[in-house]
Amino acid sequence: MKPKILVVDDEPDALEVLGFKLREAGYTPVFATDGLKALAAVRAERPDLVVLDLMLPELDGLEVCKLMRRDPATAAIPVLMLTAKAAEMDRVVGLELGADDYVTKPYSPRELVLRIRKLLKRAKAPEEAEEQLHIGTLMIDVPHHAAHVAGRPVTLTATEFNLLTVLAKRRGRVQSRERLLQDVWGYETAIDTRTVDTHMRRLREKLGPAADYLETIRGVGYRFKAGS
Repeated sequence: MKPKILVVDDEPDALEVLGFKLREAGYTPVFATDGLKALAAVRAERPDLVVLDLMLPELDGLEVCKLMRRDPATAAIPVLMLTAKAAEMDRVVGLELGADDYVTKPYSPRELVLRIRKLLKRAKAPEEAEEQLHIGTLMIDVPHHAAHVAGRPVTLTATEFNLLTVLAKRRGRVQSRERLLQDVWGYETAIDTRTVDTHMRRLREKLGPAADYLETIRGVGYRFKAGS
């Protein structure tokens, strides 16, 4: 089946153009024009990914993202935010609330489709990776995209899970922010290393006591402790 993409925007022209590009790329677009309709569509359609404008009527995009992440049924759906070019604080808050990536307006539809493709690839469990990682109290089930701390399931987004897995598989080795942007996000150039820091902060909060396994190497990046 074709991946289903929910596009949430209150601009009809933007929906028309992006819908055409998504169909052209082999996706099935679904649309919502305000925040309340977006939440209803997420629950009814169960899309593979949500493209979410932050400036929406009824309920803004930040609130939609926050409510999605609170609901276990929708918490793992990748979210790609659309933000105004000057709205840096909105981007930071959006990432804090659980968005996986962002694109600033005005955007190129082609670039947006490429970002969507990378996010979907990141969210898909690798078929060849039939393995589990057991590290202290942390268990990472790679093929099922699941993590447990002391037997307790931890709800992670696709990006958080991949970030944790990359660090755990390379434990003992320092990973620069630029390298993580390439290997986790798929960026060829480091466009905003603060994205890594924001996701690391959220990942640590979710891991609770297991967050101690993740070290910050000041001025460089992060490392999963070798002796864990």
